[in-house]
Amino acid sequence: MEYLLENLEWLEERLEVFAEGDYLVFDCPGQVELYSHIPVMKHLVDFLVKGPLSLSVCGVYLIDAHFMVDPSKFVAGALLCLSTMIALEVPQVNIISKADLVDKEEIERVLDMDSAAMVARMGHLAAHGRLQPLTHTIAAVVDDYTLVGFLPLDPNDENSWDAILAQADMALQFGEDLEPREPRDDVGDGRTEDEDAMEDNDIQQSL
Repeated sequence: MEYLLENLEWLEERLEVFAEGDYLVFDCPGQVELYSHIPVMKHLVDFLVKGPLSLSVCGVYLIDAHFMVDPSKFVAGALLCLSTMIALEVPQVNIISKADLVDKEEIERVLDMDSAAMVARMGHLAAHGRLQPLTHTIAAVVDDYTLVGFLPLDPNDENSWDAILAQADMALQFGEDLEPREPRDDVGDGRTEDEDAMEDNDIQQSL
């Protein structure tokens, strides 16, 4: 990432060859500190959005499906997603990767939990000990603000891919600037010429 920032002119030249409407995917490292503590990604995103390219940028944040098994891990993962959204200041799509490895009902159960239910499943110390107030407050951030939503990604389910792509398109406002299609003159209503002639004959007879 630092290399790209040090060679922005080179990056701009490489990106200019792509046509308008193309999707460009930056597969970024998984180290959280690049997004939460070090402003490297923020500077890169600002260049893409506010620089000469003026690209529409959407962040895609992946967390492992095994975070769904433990509410404590889920809350931690959701807070990391939220911190990344705040740091990068761009629309973001949050994805549960490897969703095929975890029971779908378990994923839905965790996603539907409110903060009280999350805390109740976090173990004795978090739910009843001295950490209870802090735990309730952290879980409430995820629950109350509803800023972090997740889409499951099952590599074997085409519908999950379509749902994620549609969410990304919506975040990028893709297609909103396209002109609506004009109706074609050579496209009729599906009827044959004989059917049209019969209708014209009926109209003449009625007159």
